[in-house]
Formats: sequence, C-alpha cells, structure tokens
Amino acid sequence: MKKLGLAIGLVALSATFASASESSVLGQWKTEGDKSIVEISKCGDNKYCGKILSLKEPLDQSGQPKKDINNQDDNKKSQPIVGLQILSNLEKASDTLWEDGDIYNPEDGNTYNAEMSLKDANTLEVKGCFLFICKAQTWQRNG
Repeated sequence: MKKLGLAIGLVALSATFASASESSVLGQWKTEGDKSIVEISKCGDNKYCGKILSLKEPLDQSGQPKKDINNQDDNKKSQPIVGLQILSNLEKASDTLWEDGDIYNPEDGNTYNAEMSLKDANTLEVKGCFLFICKAQTWQRNG
C-alpha cells in the first residue's frame, strides 16, 4: 500500500513539474535594450510563437505608428510592427530548449532559423541563424 501511495505521489509530482516547465517560456519578454516586449504563447501542438506587444519607440519620425517597411513582401510593408508575429513554429525539444522555428527581424525584413533556450526562470536566449552564422540575444522576463 505504501508503494502505491508513493507511486501516485511521484506521478502527481512529475505532472506538476511537466506543466511548470511547459509554461516556463510562456509570457512576456523584454528584448535586448528593452526595444520591445514580445509575448510567447503556444500556437499548436508542441509549437510556440511570439508577437510584439509593444515598442520602446512605437512612433516613426512623422509621429505615426511604426510599420514593417523593411518587409521583403511589398504587401506587408504597411502592417504595424506592434502586433507582428516574429517567432513562429518553435518546437519544444526539452524543458529548456525550443528549436526548428523561425524568427522575423523587422529591422532588416529577413526571416532566420531560430531556437530559444531558457537559461533560468527569467532569462531567455533567442538565437537566429542563416547558414552557419548565428546571432543570439538575451531577453528578460517582463514583470
């Protein structure tokens, strides 16, 4: 009887850790230099995405909300930066790693291969790569 109680306790405990680790990347993150706040959420089975919630400098020189003027697709150049999905289809590989996704950079209008790794509860490393050249940023949990 003690073994059954222990087994049930261990299953409940592992379910608690699994749900805590799954939600650990979810939420709002401040990008490097506090340029923007990105919200990471689930966007499918085992997939995670992120969109820009706010910008440190949301207005352009004419006082209008910044647009995605560097987008390679002319039809998307007029879309606002705030609300733009920049992370897509990142797949959970472990409790601290999400990979095989994409990151869109509105500063140059290009999309790169992406992965992100949780360094601790409040620190996320986001990496964008083209071929073998990668650039990483460290984001901090907002709030």
